[in-house]
Amino acid sequence: MSTVPPAAPAAPAAISVVGIGADGWDGLPARSRRVLGSAEVLIGGPRQLDLLPAAECPGERVAWPSPLRPAVPGLLAAHEGRSVAVLASGDPTFYGIGRTLAETVGAERLNVLPHPSSVSYACARLGWAGEAVETVSLVGRPLAGLSAALHDGRRLLVLSADGSTPAEVAGLLREKGFGGTRMRVLEQLGADRERTVEATAETWPQAGPVDPLNVIALDLVRSPGAPRLGAVPGLPDEAYEHDGQLTKRYVRAATLAALAPAPGELLWDIGGGSGSIGIEWMRTDRSCRAVAVEKDPVRAERIARNASALGVPALGVVTAAAPEGLAGLPAPDAIFIGGGLTAPGLLDACWAALPAGGRLVANTVTLESEALLARWYGEHGGELVRLAVAQAVPVGGFTGWRQAMPVTQWSVTKAGAGA
Repeated sequence: MSTVPPAAPAAPAAISVVGIGADGWDGLPARSRRVLGSAEVLIGGPRQLDLLPAAECPGERVAWPSPLRPAVPGLLAAHEGRSVAVLASGDPTFYGIGRTLAETVGAERLNVLPHPSSVSYACARLGWAGEAVETVSLVGRPLAGLSAALHDGRRLLVLSADGSTPAEVAGLLREKGFGGTRMRVLEQLGADRERTVEATAETWPQAGPVDPLNVIALDLVRSPGAPRLGAVPGLPDEAYEHDGQLTKRYVRAATLAALAPAPGELLWDIGGGSGSIGIEWMRTDRSCRAVAVEKDPVRAERIARNASALGVPALGVVTAAAPEGLAGLPAPDAIFIGGGLTAPGLLDACWAALPAGGRLVANTVTLESEALLARWYGEHGGELVRLAVAQAVPVGGFTGWRQAMPVTQWSVTKAGAGA
């Protein structure tokens, strides 16, 4: 007697993600129109849904709730088994809903139909090479994040949250010493109502309202005398608010070189002080992450202010002593210990938390901590170095050297599988 094997369960239906521009239905290619016209459920923002003609797209319309991201799994589950099309502005995978959907249901379930992004339109209007322009999104992100991208002579495109964003950007530029920057606000790109408003950051705001759908093009100009903050570690000490607990500029540069940040990696900055190591770790790449652990609440608040002022407001701050404050933190790729080395169990806890291939760097100026680092160096290897910096200072009518306290630094990569 033959038996028929049970049928394999049907694969979940694909979710179409359709990019749409400010030109609406008229600007969509035939394939996108067919997908939207046949969908049983249309999900999107109210503005995007209003761009679809009811006669051509009779499916049930569902507006995204706010906040959006936590609602995505439940909303998709509620319409499981029906053909679903999600609307997105421009290219869904460029600062759009495409990433959230891929992380929620898996990229294999998505049928993405992109439309030219606002960045593509802006570069076309300005004659800018897209690969040479950095884009910063302020949609659902703090304004302070723009600060890290400000460099003289650079071109930036800023994705606005709404019509108030250009004035906020102009204010930040003036505050950071970039008042001479040329600002062009490109509204309703691709639509019949497309318009460009131009001014400098110093002379903004313009008379009249700005359309909520806009992109800001910046030709950055640093004002004479404004602080120059480079793109590599070793910012001037004056860039930080501090009470003396600051890893000084040249030692900081050497410390970041030993930590060797790479895109996407997470740093634990223990004994954060003023937050300089974690801040400059994050400034090396927009995807780098850091958590500063600082037991002094006054210093912890100062770390947060420094992070915001220097363009990395996403730096996490844990107000607690280590090692107790390390409990529950996500696994690090690298650890820096700038204070509290002799706290019982600190080095042991850090070593246990560090995965194979992870890096640990510890700095100290005291003999007691130096002896501890020498012992760990003897057990685990790595590099043990002494960093000495001297600065030229007036000596009467002449010039001499003033020696800073030497810093002993131990750096090591944890061995093991994958190291």
